[in-house]
Order: sequence, then C-alpha cells, then structure tokens
Amino acid sequence: MAKKQSRLTLAKLAELAGVSTSTASRALKDNPLIKQQTRDKVKALARQHNFSINTAASRLRTRKTHVIAVILNLIEHTEQSVTDPFLLKIVGDLNMALNARGYELLLSNSFMATDDWANYFIGSQRADGIIVIGQGKTSAKIDAAADAGVPLVVWGEPKTAARYPVVGGDNLFGGHESTWYLLNHGCRRILFLGDPEHAEMRHRHQGYLNALTEHGIEPDPALTASIDITSTAAYDFINQHIREHGLNFDGIVCVSDMVALGALKALKERYVGIPQDVSIVGYDDIALAELMHPSLTTVRQNTQQAAEMMVNELIKQLEGQSAASQVVETRLIVRRSTAQ
Repeated sequence: MAKKQSRLTLAKLAELAGVSTSTASRALKDNPLIKQQTRDKVKALARQHNFSINTAASRLRTRKTHVIAVILNLIEHTEQSVTDPFLLKIVGDLNMALNARGYELLLSNSFMATDDWANYFIGSQRADGIIVIGQGKTSAKIDAAADAGVPLVVWGEPKTAARYPVVGGDNLFGGHESTWYLLNHGCRRILFLGDPEHAEMRHRHQGYLNALTEHGIEPDPALTASIDITSTAAYDFINQHIREHGLNFDGIVCVSDMVALGALKALKERYVGIPQDVSIVGYDDIALAELMHPSLTTVRQNTQQAAEMMVNELIKQLEGQSAASQVVETRLIVRRSTAQ
C-alpha cells in the first residue's frame, strides 16, 4: 500500500525555495518588502505543491488579523454617506495601499462601530488597527480610542494638535487659494458654502477670510453659509438665498465638489451664467468635476499619496515605532466654472 504523502508545511516550502520561513510567509502575502523574484518563486512552488496558509490558525497563533478597519466618521443629522464620491476615492486608494502591504480592509462607519472603537474592532480581534476618515465636529470617539492605546491614523486637518497622527491636505492653503483666485478675477461678493464646525472646513473657511482681508475686503458674515456637506443642501440653500436676497454674490467657494455641483445646478436652473455672472470653486477634484458643464475649478488633494501616508503611519505604530502627522499635496485645478 502506498504511503500517504504528508501535507507540505510552511517550513518545508521555505526550504524548497531556499529562504527563511518568515520570508516565505511574507512572500505568500505579497509583501512588497520581499523582492518580486522571491515572491514569484515561493508562489510558484506553493501552487505546484497545492500549499495554502491556514489563515485562521495563523491568526490564533499570532493574535494578528492582518485586517485594518477603515471608519467613515459620519456625523449625526447628515445626509453625507458612503456613496460620496470623495469618500469612495479615499477608500479605494486605501484598499490598494493596504493590500500592497499585506493587509485587508474592513469598511465600517461611525454608526455601526458604536462608541467603543477599541473593543469593537481591536478587543474583538476584528482588526489590528484603525484608519478614520474625517474628524467630524467632535473628536471624542477618536480620543477615546487613542487613550485606549489603539493604533490609529485619521484623515483630517493635519495641523490639529492631537495624540495620534492626522493626514490631510493643506486646508488653509486650499481655502485661501480658491478665494484668492476669484478675487484676482474680479469677484468681490464671495459666498462660502460649508460647515466651519468641522476641523477641515474651519481651516478652509479661515483661508477664505484671510484672502478677503488681504484684498482689503471686510468679510460679510451673511456670506458664510453653514450647511450640510451635500449637493442637496447646497441646492436648497442657493434657491432659498436667491428668493430672499436676490443674486447678491458673484463667486462661491465650496468645501466639496458635491456642494459645488448642488450650487451649480440651482444657478443653472435660474439661468444664471457660469462663470459670466457667478464663478464657482469646488474642493476634492472628484471624477465628476471635469465632466460637468461647465467643468469645475476645484482644489485637488492627492488621495493616492494620502492613502500611502496613512498606511505607512499606521504600520509604524503596529511595529512599535512612533508616527507623525503628514500634509498631502494640495493645488488648485482651474477649469471653466471660473473666469480665466
């Protein structure tokens, strides 16, 4: 009777490949720190011998999940959701960056995650660390997770004084650059659409105020509209504002492209010329921005760079190293919704 062939172990696979067991393990997880040639060799041998890692057993031994929870920190009383194009873009870029480092992404939101992120994700072994998208109006949940020692990184305002790393664009510059461009092209009554209670939006608003002051224009509080970060909120506000005050503005600085698209729709329905009568600047440079008519001038934040920064700063913590906040490349993209 033929002897039954024993199951190939990771150690034996490593021996066949001529590498250490840890290198073989990383190669199978497609860890970019391992040379591509070595990864290909180990994977080929694994396929040849029908070898696969027992992921569940590995997690039990190491107490590591190789999963990162990505939380969309949506606030209460908002219509903004996971379908927001900018949020989807960040999540997509994060997924690519995490996969490249051998991690999976677990997507959640602040409603599902309850108030105790440390226990919900880390204590229950759902994830090894957390990436939070958005600081919201309060950082209480984020602070509580940081106090519990959770490895985490936040997408938000990088100038925030915090006990955890924050990665984000230069929001003060973005708000200033948008407003400065409109002022240099003849606008004098510039409307700001957004919610300055958010850390990111607050700095964009401050940039808006700074640009007005530098041009010798006294900021008018009536031209700052605190609205939800959605196209619907912007559309409704523009219609109401024009009904009550008429067209008393010639430029709009928006805190997101979705807000800008809502304002654009409301103005076009009233046959207001864009940019002849009103110039509009968005923020984020989502795919729709270039496809709209007229195409949208907007502030671009490099989300691919941001994703890589967030993953790098989180992995530093997982490996016991210190992490720091990072500023993402931010620049104004001029298109047809503003005077040239």
